[in-house]
Amino acid sequence: MKSYHVDDFIQAALIEDIREGDHTTLACIPEEASGSAVLLIKQAGILAGIRMAERVFHLFDPTLAVKVMIPDGSHIQVGDQALRVTGSQRSILQTERLVLNILQRMSGIATRTAEYVDQIKGTEARILDTRKTTPNFRLFEKEAVRIGGGFNHRHGLYDMILIKDNHIDFAGGIPQAIERTTNYLKSKRLNLMIEVEARNLEEVGQILTTGQVHRILLDNFTPEQTRRAVEVIDGRVETESSGGITLKNIRDYALTGVNYISIGALTHQVKSLDMSLKAE
Repeated sequence: MKSYHVDDFIQAALIEDIREGDHTTLACIPEEASGSAVLLIKQAGILAGIRMAERVFHLFDPTLAVKVMIPDGSHIQVGDQALRVTGSQRSILQTERLVLNILQRMSGIATRTAEYVDQIKGTEARILDTRKTTPNFRLFEKEAVRIGGGFNHRHGLYDMILIKDNHIDFAGGIPQAIERTTNYLKSKRLNLMIEVEARNLEEVGQILTTGQVHRILLDNFTPEQTRRAVEVIDGRVETESSGGITLKNIRDYALTGVNYISIGALTHQVKSLDMSLKAE
């Protein structure tokens, strides 16, 4: 993660929450008061966001001391204490909500990702995230996917070519979209991976005939259709499945021999993990 993106997000989030002052804390807590608080786990899962929590504390108040008891990626149980922060009571109170928001959402994503990863153990397939993320929170959510055992798809529109159905339809067809893309990359002197979405086996054939791509996205294929597509592609390019994939059927897709399975639900249909920051 690029630290300046993280710091920019944290600063903006603190301004959003505190603005001209946390009047409750300023009214109740003397400026010189010090103390400590622990991160109490209230729901089992995979912990993610500890590194970000440390950054929030230290960016807001460099004098705060953070002791990590449980690192990112660990399995956590109800009653566990993951970290302790010591220092200014005012600083602890003013950063509490932001720290919890980050930890709870990242841990929810890591936990859900780990569930999908567990379902495909013993296969060659890898779990990918998508761009279905919370605006301005993508770096955190994609890190949570990695902590949960998944892998990141492209980070944005800038680091990979993904020619989807709308691109194909607007361009007039698969050959036209691919040709325009390769010409564009040459003219801009860009070296980006090219992936093209296929909606059926006929489009898989068109993509293979046109060539010049690195991966084919098999969108809303059934497991049997996916198996057939993988056989037709025969390792000439990478393969990725997406659409209609759940915890119940993901293993069926993984067993087809597909290389990647992308799951939008990792980040856009996830429930945050329950935890709290308790004063000692």
